[in-house]
Amino acid sequence: MSTWANLNLQDGASPLMEQLTFFHDHTMLILVMITVMVAYMMIMLFFNTYSNRYLLHGQTIEVIWTILPTFILLFIAFPSLRLLYLMDEISEPSITLKSIGHQWYWSYEYSDFLNIEFDSYMIPTNELNMDSFRLLDVDNRIVLPMNSQIRILVTAADVIHSWTVPALGVKIDGTPGRLNQTNFFINRPGLFFGQCSEICGANHSFMPIVIESVPINFFIKWISNMN
Repeated sequence: MSTWANLNLQDGASPLMEQLTFFHDHTMLILVMITVMVAYMMIMLFFNTYSNRYLLHGQTIEVIWTILPTFILLFIAFPSLRLLYLMDEISEPSITLKSIGHQWYWSYEYSDFLNIEFDSYMIPTNELNMDSFRLLDVDNRIVLPMNSQIRILVTAADVIHSWTVPALGVKIDGTPGRLNQTNFFINRPGLFFGQCSEICGANHSFMPIVIESVPINFFIKWISNMN
């Protein structure tokens, strides 16, 4: 992987994240078009030597510059509202994962199976393997099947945390005494990294999240070994 590729976030690995990326590009295209048009008009004003001393009002242009931005905002609002709805929609899950935030690590429970729970700590730099990622890898990864609808329940044991995996388009707060839920669908195998995105204390930067997406048969084998 090139150095330039390492400077970017991971590619989207869920249908929702792909839609969010598309919406970002859609909105940026509209903003670039507006910026270019406004810049062009401002530059032309500097070189425009014409004047009209009898110009008192321009109702036509005022109607145009009121209606046109309205349509532009609608082109941004409708896709945005659709995505907001999809992000809150909870489909019938195949697997439920519970995540509990602590200062400063995560603990996980596979609610559909008996006695499958573990803590996940960041691996210290002096204990990393050659193929591990500094400040990103953990001692116990979350193993989840690809092409399955997954529900995650998030809470916290002490202060507010935020369970965030950018590649899956997931960001949800873990609040003490409250159980929040969301869902996601992983459409390819791989390692996906996240982090706590709520400032939760001194070691806030050192409680990463690692999801290992595997085919369903590998997941079943992993679950059997955990039991």
